[in-house]
Amino acid sequence: MTNSAFNPLRKNPRSTLIASPDSLFRKHVLQQLAARNCLAVEACGGAEALAVLEEGKCQALLLDPILPDLDVSELVAIVRARHPQVEVHVLDGEYGKPGLGGDGEMHTASAEAFRLIQNSREARIPTELPDPHRCAAPSVPPPADESGEIEALPGMTGQSESLRRVYRLVRLVAPRQTAVLLTGETGTGKELVARALHMLSPRRDRPFVVINCAALPEPLMEAELFGYNRGAFTGAFQSRLGRFQVAHGGTLLLDEVGDLPLSMQAKLLRFLQEGEIQRLGSPDTLRVDARIIAATNANLTRMVKEGRFRDDLYYRLAVFPIEIEPLRSRREDIVLLGQYFLNRFSEEMQSSIRALSPAAVRALERHTWPGNVRELRQVIERALILAEDHLEIQPEHLTWDGEGSYSERNLRTTA
Repeated sequence: MTNSAFNPLRKNPRSTLIASPDSLFRKHVLQQLAARNCLAVEACGGAEALAVLEEGKCQALLLDPILPDLDVSELVAIVRARHPQVEVHVLDGEYGKPGLGGDGEMHTASAEAFRLIQNSREARIPTELPDPHRCAAPSVPPPADESGEIEALPGMTGQSESLRRVYRLVRLVAPRQTAVLLTGETGTGKELVARALHMLSPRRDRPFVVINCAALPEPLMEAELFGYNRGAFTGAFQSRLGRFQVAHGGTLLLDEVGDLPLSMQAKLLRFLQEGEIQRLGSPDTLRVDARIIAATNANLTRMVKEGRFRDDLYYRLAVFPIEIEPLRSRREDIVLLGQYFLNRFSEEMQSSIRALSPAAVRALERHTWPGNVRELRQVIERALILAEDHLEIQPEHLTWDGEGSYSERNLRTTA
């Protein structure tokens, strides 16, 4: 990266880009920088930040560690590959000193921004960026042992027969470019499986981009997915990359793909057939190399029969379907997962509680888990807080939304 000092007081300096989903935070820092004659621009997510950088007017990038669309370490890798002249700094909550740019220097504008940020909220900067493999796969269970256990996927825990089948299928399809369709109820871990598939593929060092199809309003969906050129519509003051372009070379997860409107299904089908996209306001088509993983809790075959989902798109997406069964159907994983979450939260909260009592284990095994693994995670986190100074998690510490504690439910049942 450049070794020339960046003086915010010189005429027409290039800007510092602040990327964070916190609009109040962005506004405050922008106002304070403007008062000091430091030019700055903002972005609410990773894709928007990349679009701003495409304009070539930014010299420093300040990143929130949690972005709504991209993993920050993957975004950093993209920026350093495409825009090596841009300083990259990641805000973090563990260190109390500014991080360094690629040239080892903290330039004036970004140093001033950091000072303001630290006065605005508890923001601390690491001197090293997180390893993307460690971010995407925080825990890799041990390989198969003499008991016949199959090595779990990165970031996953469980040894039920149905989950072992998922492990096998993912490892079979990961090295290929085949489209994968993940099905299962909400909270079963479809995104975890998708991330593991990406981490085991040849694309592991490229972006993993998640699109929640259910969260995008239909009028904004095309612009968000495929991007747009400056002036494409009212309010399009600058060009923006779509999520498909951001995922170039990597993997694109279409979460809740059953919620895609029919108009967008046609455009997605074109991409799957031709490998091309067209940005709004542009006559040109762009080649994009992205592996597609789709995930849904909907019954797509029923939707096809009802005319709500294109059959040609379904067959393109479901080349290699993988079903993740609900937690109630793989009860042997409940205690393993409960203990995993307990260990994890105990470390985070610096708690000495590391055990589930036999009665708590029985309570967990009896529950039907309508919220699946996501619900179990929340139950264990709450239980650890409620247990306070106990040596073990007890049944009275286990609470389910709207149902009170396990002990309270027993009392109501026997009354």
